[in-house]
Amino acid sequence: MQQGWRYTRLVLHLLRGILTTALVFPWVSLDRRGRLRQHWSKGLLALLGIVPRFSGAELACPALLIANHVSWVDIFAINTLSPSAFVSKADVRQWPVIGWLAAMNETVFLQRGSRGHARIINAEIATHMAAGRHVAVFPEGTTTDGSHVQHFHAALLQPAIAAGQPVQALAVCYRTPNGEFTRAAAYDGDLSVLDSLKAIIATPRIEVHLTVLPAIATTDANRRDIAAQAHAAISAVVNPPDAADIAPVREAALDYLVDSAALT
Repeated sequence: MQQGWRYTRLVLHLLRGILTTALVFPWVSLDRRGRLRQHWSKGLLALLGIVPRFSGAELACPALLIANHVSWVDIFAINTLSPSAFVSKADVRQWPVIGWLAAMNETVFLQRGSRGHARIINAEIATHMAAGRHVAVFPEGTTTDGSHVQHFHAALLQPAIAAGQPVQALAVCYRTPNGEFTRAAAYDGDLSVLDSLKAIIATPRIEVHLTVLPAIATTDANRRDIAAQAHAAISAVVNPPDAADIAPVREAALDYLVDSAALT
């Protein structure tokens, strides 16, 4: 009964988001849209029983945010931290309702394999950052169960380098209230969004931890080196050598990136 009521509230929350996007967004500024999106994302996490936990460095603004990718929930967790324009694969634009919502919420659609389209997308991302906004990408290009970090596609960092804007890494971890790893929010493998949603609803409480790592300057920088630095730092938080002692590894990752940024 309680889970049924939560599903009902989620549907009503989604309808609220659709109506706000359709009736309010066309008449308000981008900043106002961002604040509305942030508020809606906070409400969604609350309805899902997911508590956001933020730690680490201050967010640079503007910046290209790069994060490991575990779940569809990642987008709303990052939007709760800071309203961001996300880079998504182009076919999402064709999805019913979702594609329209994504487009109305500043999503940048990337058609992979097209150099001409990549130049257009790079210019669009640079425009967002020039306006003082955050753009977020998931450089793994896929999702995991959250226990590890896959290879980063360095080409996705090029817009920040071309625009001379910093890159800032975010480590995304899903934990139980006692700090243990959980894959309850995962959206990987053959799982559908509905399967993932059911697993989340069936879990009494989940914490999504977003660790903000120091921004990396892109002036005279190589995108492969930046991708490697960010990957190492995120991996140290997500999957440290000793999972029982995360804090020292996290501090070492922060020190490493501070030193690296100072040398760029």
